[in-house]
Amino acid sequence: MADLKHTVTHVETIDDYEATDVLIVGCGPTGAMLSALLGHQKVRNVVLDREPGITTDPRGIALDEDGIRLLQALGLYDDIYTSIGSCKHGNLQFYWGNGKKAGPPTVHENELQHSHIGFICHKQPALEASLRKAMSKAGYSDLRLSSTITSISEDEDWVYARYTDSLGAERKIKSKFLVGADGKTGYTRKQYLEAYGVKLQQASKYTYEETWVALNWKITLPTKETHPDFPLWELGYRPEDVYDAFFPVNFRFLCNPERPAVCGRFGLLEDKLWRFEFLVKKNEDGMEMSEPKMIDKIVFPYITHEGKRYGLQQEVQYPRDCIQTLRSRPFVFSARSCNKWALRRVVLCGDSAHVLPPFGGQGIASGFRDASALAWRLAVACRSGFQNHENLLTGWYTERKQQLERSLALTIENGAFVTETNPVKIFFRDWYLWFLQLHPGWKYWLEMGARRYGMIRYEYEPGMAFLPDMGGGACFPQVYCVPLGVKQGVGQPGFTDDFVFAPRKTGLFQIVVLLDGIAELTWAYNSLAEVDTLSHGEVKTAEATYIIHDLTSGSNSLPENIEDSVIRIATAAEFAQDSRLCGGRPPPKHYDAFGLRKAFKRKNFVILRPDRFVYAACSDKAELEKAVARIETALHS
Repeated sequence: MADLKHTVTHVETIDDYEATDVLIVGCGPTGAMLSALLGHQKVRNVVLDREPGITTDPRGIALDEDGIRLLQALGLYDDIYTSIGSCKHGNLQFYWGNGKKAGPPTVHENELQHSHIGFICHKQPALEASLRKAMSKAGYSDLRLSSTITSISEDEDWVYARYTDSLGAERKIKSKFLVGADGKTGYTRKQYLEAYGVKLQQASKYTYEETWVALNWKITLPTKETHPDFPLWELGYRPEDVYDAFFPVNFRFLCNPERPAVCGRFGLLEDKLWRFEFLVKKNEDGMEMSEPKMIDKIVFPYITHEGKRYGLQQEVQYPRDCIQTLRSRPFVFSARSCNKWALRRVVLCGDSAHVLPPFGGQGIASGFRDASALAWRLAVACRSGFQNHENLLTGWYTERKQQLERSLALTIENGAFVTETNPVKIFFRDWYLWFLQLHPGWKYWLEMGARRYGMIRYEYEPGMAFLPDMGGGACFPQVYCVPLGVKQGVGQPGFTDDFVFAPRKTGLFQIVVLLDGIAELTWAYNSLAEVDTLSHGEVKTAEATYIIHDLTSGSNSLPENIEDSVIRIATAAEFAQDSRLCGGRPPPKHYDAFGLRKAFKRKNFVILRPDRFVYAACSDKAELEKAVARIETALHS
């Protein structure tokens, strides 16, 4: 194994190196999310990407509610349903090999933690464009395209990198930390960290490695004028009806024992994009299976309907000249994770650190979670004099590995349903799905789908930055709210995160005060005022957000010094009536306005980390003082 002291071979010209706080290699979704979040923390960062621009090839297509919440954190909520993607592609649905439904759809309307829908089907180029917009807006990110990293070395204080720029010139840059977000075959791990024992290996107990072909189609609509002989016109079908019949709304897991497949719409509704993925068998060649002749054999039967479905004698196939192939290529889908995600001052995140099969739609969301949990830790580690970065980063990836295990559980569970070939197991699978629908509670559990595997409560291990004995480690739920510090009584509805983590706030951690009624405000404010001198700069009690759980509360009798920090929870109806927030998505369903109170019961003061996880939950001033006093130890030990 290589030795760190030999990694810097030419240090006599170190002054020639440009300097920044964090160097990010790769500007895919994970790298872009990390850069934008670092900008929110006012951390200077340079991002190198070898491509000249955003790829036009849509790769990932699903983003769950955790990912949506993090887009919201970047101020991109308005982009989600107008340019990034749509929630109007129906529900996830399993189908048996004979084409019949295997169970109820998994719902994607907002539930539980984040007050967002369960997932969107996005167009990745549009997602990346919005993320780069957020990078630029933050003002601390420097994106350098057509830039390819060629070497990495380290000493105790800096990471030194060389890269070729868009003109082919060699450039040198040093950074306090380097983050590899350059994928599973990227330079950071393959060419640098593997020499020090960092390996991408089988992820825990979950094993999966198969080759699939991923196919992207762009669909246009046939019309009576362009296709006068198409038989469905005589039955009264419109062009949109034809599209819906052959490319259904529901995203489908096709549990075909002969050749499992997954298909569905993605992107905006008007994009009319279709994804079809199918398994390549052991004795088949992936490149050959992605060729047009094999696509004709495997995929076109799914868009060729029996005539009896329409009362016709002949088969009906969607017009071939209305289908444009954007992509058809094989991929190896596997479940793997690095043994370490950080070593000294070099960090891996996203696909560089772990890869997942596509059955749970967790790839991009997992990278977003990595970035969210990493960004604030890098902000701490970049401070002058901070010495304990290795423990801080080890705590980061120890947490993230727990979440990854949960995400893999979902992925493998879905994959097992889709790819099963054993007739006996198929029999029990089908009856299991049928049986679960007999009981409302079990059916609801099944319908929750991916929601069961969202942000988790971390099980404490040394180095994790929360207090397990004070309720730390849980993801803080988000609900709808309205501000009370306005003359009209209440302001426009919004999300609690937007108030708790408002851009004007400068504290690393934030305090949320949970109150039943407005009469408790004075007590809560006075309690916080007495804690201020113990904050060590990580928590600023003057920035606390007060959440009132009385739905009848107005702006009367608010203390003047905190009136802009007082919000009350909002009802689903209040949220649904605001087209700014509810446009492009269905009205709230199963929303629990009192979810925060139920989650924290008698706790009045909750200290939150920037990644929306709880550092500590406290009942009173005495507990709050103890929690705040332990922040420095939690970060530095």
